[in-house]
Amino acid sequence: MAAKLFESIGKLGLGLAIAGGVVNSALYNVDAGHHAVIFDRFRGVQDLVVDEGTHFLIPWVQKPIIFDCRSRPRNVPVITGSKDLQNVNITLRILFRPISSQLPRIYTSIGEDYDERVLPSITTEILKSVVARFDAGELITQRELVSRQVSEDLTERAATFGLILDDVSLTHLTFGKEFTEAVEAKQVAQQEAERARFIVEKAEQQKKAAIISAEGDSKAAELIAVSLAEAGDGLIELRKLEAAEDIAYQLSRSRNVTYLPPGQSTLLQLPQ
Repeated sequence: MAAKLFESIGKLGLGLAIAGGVVNSALYNVDAGHHAVIFDRFRGVQDLVVDEGTHFLIPWVQKPIIFDCRSRPRNVPVITGSKDLQNVNITLRILFRPISSQLPRIYTSIGEDYDERVLPSITTEILKSVVARFDAGELITQRELVSRQVSEDLTERAATFGLILDDVSLTHLTFGKEFTEAVEAKQVAQQEAERARFIVEKAEQQKKAAIISAEGDSKAAELIAVSLAEAGDGLIELRKLEAAEDIAYQLSRSRNVTYLPPGQSTLLQLPQ
């Protein structure tokens, strides 16, 4: 009796295990920010896009392909040429994600590694097309315009492959060695020209100052001559008194000067 009971329990347990395995294989999860495409062995890729959550499928017949639909960054370096034939090294940072409704078409025509197959090629194409419209100087002074033009063209191009570009920005922009050396030489020449202009302006100012000073001296001499003609020797005597007063003031402040009483010619009584 006990043997039959254990045999029944074993069969029941085996049946439950098989049923659990079947149920588990018929369930799959789609995480947050992801979507799934169902591949059916008999009907191919289904047009229905599965949202987040737990879902059922037919084991062995159907297989879920999970896509990450969150925005992801990617840096694409490109070497191209400007309008004036200068080599330009550009790195473009792209924030992209697939269009959920077009996941079946993306999986069928491109594959799961759509970003590796699409983004490098279309980025290189658009960058070369846009950069060729500007010369090297304009790429620096009009960088915002270049970035906006690249973003508009690249967004439109990516949409044909079922991709959305949330952000496109130029993170790195350098030129060839020859152009860099030419820019440095130009800056040095500009600095030398500014220095020469400053020297010329300084000389002009010094010349004007000398002319003004000479005119002032001439005017002063003319006024003195007029005063002498009108006042005679009185003006000269006045200037002598002023000069003597100034000398006396300066001597009074010196420690090496000693004043003697009137009529005394020596300071020390030296032996005869």
